[in-house]
Amino acid sequence: MGSDEAKALIDAWVGREGAGRDRLLPLLHNVQDAIGYIDDALVPAIAAALNLSRADIHGVLTFYHDYRRQPAGRHIVKLCRAESCQARGGAAIEAIAAERLGVAMGETRRDGQVTLEPVYCLGLCAIGPNAMVDGRPVARIDAAALDRIAIEIAA
Repeated sequence: MGSDEAKALIDAWVGREGAGRDRLLPLLHNVQDAIGYIDDALVPAIAAALNLSRADIHGVLTFYHDYRRQPAGRHIVKLCRAESCQARGGAAIEAIAAERLGVAMGETRRDGQVTLEPVYCLGLCAIGPNAMVDGRPVARIDAAALDRIAIEIAA
């Protein structure tokens, strides 16, 4: 999607949903759903459409983990970093995941196949450590589960 198309998307959304500070998060979700991420080049257009400062938009984008500022990989693997999963070996799982998937936490692999992201609680605390693979929860993550996820992503 080009810059003009993205700006038209923003304007159309604001025309339907309205403008104002309370519309920022829903607009950012809408843009990310349509484009896959929030391009920094769109920040001025979003700010103008909602009558907010670019600093307001930047602050929200950098505060919330769910907003991407770069394109994500074809597959998205989120590993839980909440206390319960960490207590059940989450740090070791994170290291194994980075090795098996060939990408560091918070990064997208060079070939664009996979993005590895932290998430702070998937609500499966009793059966952690947990992951979300392309929107599907996976509980009790261990090295064998990560091998299966790597094979799934490679297919």
